[in-house]
Amino acid sequence: MKIELPNKSLLILLFVGVLMGALDIAIIGPALPAIRSQFDVEMRDASWVFNIYLLLHLVSAPLMAKLSDTYGRRLIYITDVTLFGIGSLMISLAPDFSTLLIGRAIQGLGAGGIFPVASAVIGDTIPKEKQGMALGLIGTVFGLAFIAGPIIGGTLLMYSWRWIFVVNLPIALLIIIFSFKLIPGDRKPGQYKFDIPGLVLLTIILSSFSYALNSVDANDFSNSIVSLNVLPFLLISIVLLPPFWNIELKSSNPIISPELFRLKELKIAYILGFGAGMLESAAMYAPSLAKYSFNVSDSDASFMLMPMVAAMFVAAPVSGYLIDKQGSRKTLIFGTLTTTLSMIILAIFANSKWGFYTGGSMLGFGLAFLLGAPLRYIINSELGKENRASGQGIVTISTSTGQIISAALLGGIISSFGNSYIGYQTAFGFLIVIAFIGFTNSFRLKKITSNPKNDIQ
Repeated sequence: MKIELPNKSLLILLFVGVLMGALDIAIIGPALPAIRSQFDVEMRDASWVFNIYLLLHLVSAPLMAKLSDTYGRRLIYITDVTLFGIGSLMISLAPDFSTLLIGRAIQGLGAGGIFPVASAVIGDTIPKEKQGMALGLIGTVFGLAFIAGPIIGGTLLMYSWRWIFVVNLPIALLIIIFSFKLIPGDRKPGQYKFDIPGLVLLTIILSSFSYALNSVDANDFSNSIVSLNVLPFLLISIVLLPPFWNIELKSSNPIISPELFRLKELKIAYILGFGAGMLESAAMYAPSLAKYSFNVSDSDASFMLMPMVAAMFVAAPVSGYLIDKQGSRKTLIFGTLTTTLSMIILAIFANSKWGFYTGGSMLGFGLAFLLGAPLRYIINSELGKENRASGQGIVTISTSTGQIISAALLGGIISSFGNSYIGYQTAFGFLIVIAFIGFTNSFRLKKITSNPKNDIQ
């Protein structure tokens, strides 16, 4: 597979930026015990080191994407990286746990915009026939992050957990410097007012929804779902959806334009993104499944995921290559079929090492197709520069929402069977249905994705 891409320096810059954001999800695991020890916090409180990053990441994606479409890629990409650097600095100097969480929130706010904006930059600058490979290479970041994150984190912990965040500072500075040189200049914003009411309501909706589902207790699912930590916030997110959509319909410059939902291709991409997020939760529960199936330690169970991660790393550029050669429809049909078969194998044969490794590897391969280049390619192909990043932001929201919902549902299913092997089988059986829905929807994509709005300016 020969790689010939224009703007290689720009792609390297985008690759490093996305990798920096992805690493700070994977790298935090080894540091968490040291952080808990230093600040004397319980595990439930310490989990917010993950959760607050993901929450702000979710809220940030549509905001930064819209700002990118309005004020230009360079300014917002630099802003995102700067916020990430500021958050890293706060964490590295944090005198208490509250300051650390504020730093993680600022990190998440910056990181949320990096991937959507990077994907839009590729759509703006790379010829269409090369975009699949470019997006595929960017997609390898997530596999690389999960491989390298624990290793880098463990190495830096030999000195101090704070070095895990200090190391971000020179990287962020270099990205900012080269962004001025490599990312195309910003356009002048239009004469529209920014959609402040829509932004406020969307932020409340996403924050309430994310907080509610992150507060669900998997071991007491039915009671926790109606608790004061969950139900009121779920209701807030549901009740505010109609007024939010009404505001967007009337706004001259909506933060989420209704135009982004009128094309069939875009709606299918969002559906597939949501399903991919739900299926990604299977990887989160795979270590526990390995423990029940093979009676191994926590560390050995984590090592058993390496074939899955390696498959993601290999498959991401392959998916990009196939897009350039075969188009997004065939690529997604193959990816969703692989993911469906992986769920069937894991649901039936995960108590054998053959089944666990085969199903896990196929899951990693399929997820790389669903989470990486193909969906991003559809967005770039169907939307012009004025809405391209916003479309990428909706894919991010769809995927993240799927992850949050699936994590809560799978936890509830597993706990309802007493955390037994049959619980994991039932949970993976549920995901077979989700995967098959994605497979059937991929056939609804048009055979040739072509749109004159796919301008390279």
